[in-house]
Amino acid sequence: MGKPSDLVQGTLDLLILKIVSLEPKHGWAIAKRIQQMSGEVLQVQQGSLYPALHRLEQQGWIKAAWQESETGRRVKFYSLTRAGRKQMEKELANWSRLSAAINSVVLPSEG
Repeated sequence: MGKPSDLVQGTLDLLILKIVSLEPKHGWAIAKRIQQMSGEVLQVQQGSLYPALHRLEQQGWIKAAWQESETGRRVKFYSLTRAGRKQMEKELANWSRLSAAINSVVLPSEG
């Protein structure tokens, strides 16, 4: 089972940006969605998630707004900004290059 510390540096930011690009979500829902979409392999702990959300907000890549959650509690919902969409696209391209390079080393074609 993967741990957040197993993630390549910066990957959590990309995962968060991708999740909030789909629709605004609050912190717990972001972590839950990452877990669901990864087939329960990736589990983001609060100690990693909330500092990352704060950092992304400080960089202007996401914005937060207080809203009522499904349970009736007031929570911060995060959404992607225009700058965040550009950053996500940049990070997706970097991820694609990095994962292709790793695959070419660990999964070399026979031949």
